[in-house]
Amino acid sequence: MHPIKHFLTITRHRHAVIRHCAKAGILRQGLFHDLSKYSPREFIYGARYWQGTRSPNAREREVLGYSEAWLHHKGRNRHHFEYWTDYNLETKTVLPVKMPLRFVAEMFCDRVAASKIYKGNSYRDSDPLEYFQNGRSHRTIHPETSDFLEKLLVMLAEKGERETFAFLKDYMKHNDSY
Repeated sequence: MHPIKHFLTITRHRHAVIRHCAKAGILRQGLFHDLSKYSPREFIYGARYWQGTRSPNAREREVLGYSEAWLHHKGRNRHHFEYWTDYNLETKTVLPVKMPLRFVAEMFCDRVAASKIYKGNSYRDSDPLEYFQNGRSHRTIHPETSDFLEKLLVMLAEKGERETFAFLKDYMKHNDSY
């Protein structure tokens, strides 16, 4: 068990997301980001499987075959595309739903912050895009949501943080959707 190390990791991550959300013009949303990680249901598993270089949920999946913490987390945090699935009346299957813009913006902030926390000093602005592209084959996300998130990640990789967050803040100010 690594409760102190896990607490420090999730707190550093959360503070990075808050800073990014402020740059994107959604500070209030950032202030409430990932509070469920401090709940006993998520925190205990996170501390048990903490490694410092990747999400403890990945290790928990390797050990148990699933992640109890992730199942709890994704059902309470709307900045995760996995939250946005619903039963489709036509196909009678569960399908991805297009995410509201403000949650895609928070998801972008979250992905950048997570890459910075887990990569440390070796972080590059292309890391969040590489992570996103590596998961493409097993991701169930609405195509429009995926395209907009990828647009932001490509912009980050090519133009850097300052220009990408300025674009996102302006986009959020003038658009209700993507």
